[in-house]
Amino acid sequence: MATQTKRPRVAGPVDGGDPDPVAGFLNWCRRVGLELSPKVSERAGGRRTRGGARAALTSPPPAQVAVSRQGTVAGYGMVARESLQAGELLFVVPRAALLSQHTCSISGLLERERGALQSQSGWVPLLLALLHELQAPASRWRPYFALWPELGSLEHPMFWPEEERRCLLQGTGVPEAVEKDLANIRSEYHSIVLPFMEAHPDLFSLRVRSLELYHQLVAVVMAYSFQEPLEEEEDEKEPNSPVMVPAADILNHLANHNANLEYSANCLRMVATQPIPKGHEIFNTYGQMANWQLIHMYGFVEPYPDNTDDTADIQMVTVREAALQGTKTEAERLLAYERWDFLCKLEMVGEEGAFVIGREEVLTEEELITTLKVLCMPAEEFRELKDQDGGGDNKREEGSLTITNIPKLKASWRQLLRNSVLLTLQTFATDLKTDQDLLSNKEVYAKLSWREQQALQVRYGQKMILHQLLELTQVSSFPVL
Repeated sequence: MATQTKRPRVAGPVDGGDPDPVAGFLNWCRRVGLELSPKVSERAGGRRTRGGARAALTSPPPAQVAVSRQGTVAGYGMVARESLQAGELLFVVPRAALLSQHTCSISGLLERERGALQSQSGWVPLLLALLHELQAPASRWRPYFALWPELGSLEHPMFWPEEERRCLLQGTGVPEAVEKDLANIRSEYHSIVLPFMEAHPDLFSLRVRSLELYHQLVAVVMAYSFQEPLEEEEDEKEPNSPVMVPAADILNHLANHNANLEYSANCLRMVATQPIPKGHEIFNTYGQMANWQLIHMYGFVEPYPDNTDDTADIQMVTVREAALQGTKTEAERLLAYERWDFLCKLEMVGEEGAFVIGREEVLTEEELITTLKVLCMPAEEFRELKDQDGGGDNKREEGSLTITNIPKLKASWRQLLRNSVLLTLQTFATDLKTDQDLLSNKEVYAKLSWREQQALQVRYGQKMILHQLLELTQVSSFPVL
């Protein structure tokens, strides 16, 4: 399945929109061979729940297409006009209808300049294609762009004021991720994109030579593009470039989705993965996304406890800090640093890495179990392991590091993990009870702004996972930080 980069909805063409965008888009679909099942209908989707993803529609849509942006966040959705069975085809998108660096009207130029357009993100050619097509009156994707709401309505945290972002999302990892994004976007724009547009003034009007617009289009690619997965034999190749997939990007996300995009040589097919009752919204998946990833990349979250893919991070350096705080002498402290350097050499840890904990499993199981083992093993055993250059007996007598068997781990491992969790919880501006009180009081919660509600859901989900770890690592004799 593709890794999808999506949500919320975006902006129309630079010089205005179609007065009847859905009708124009459906006519365009017929012209380009994009086949929609008669059992589905585009319309103004169900209003997003205050927690994030749209609620399923509970009443059947009218036979005709109904469009309204009032009271909605994501503009459009797709609903079942008739009941659908698992395996039914929802729509087919021919590859010629995709918008990419290879299909846009300046594809030849982008290919010739490919070497000069390389960047850390790998998105520059697609972004230049969008910048060109958005302001081109004759763009063949103009009816597709007409479905995009205003760029200024994007709710990614990168568009929040910095103080608000840090205040609401402190401890979640989102502010740090956004700062890296913004720095990379500025660098990419000034060093690659703007010089390219200035070198081709006939292809890029002054209207699109804007860092602000470039920020917004990065968010569009982040939130709407699709990245076709590599075949198994291609695993060592560079990832495929992102592409825009009309119709597929109308669908919203749920962890418990009911549709999936399939790839073939000539087309992309959206297929129902479970029965969908008449009148219910069709949901795709953007992958196994934690709430912090959803808000960072797409500008929304799933309300607790709906997102079964939610996770909490424990920064690797936080485990190192917990280990250092457990030392009593300078010799022990130096040994802790030596153990950490050894783990770095094994590529189990890093200065910017994190251990990822889900509701039911540890997603970075090997890294965390090896780190706990090395940091907690007796000094003599560590010396032997180091002398063997890490190639000693690696069997896991204690079992895999799943959530259910954490209480079975050695007491020293649990103590280090517990102290790491406590340090992680200290990075949040509020405690679990404060957030719990906000969520449980419907009247107070309703008065929060959209951003406050979304950030609260992110914080609360992470804290619930971390507090579960606290319960699982309890030992009555533990000294705690």
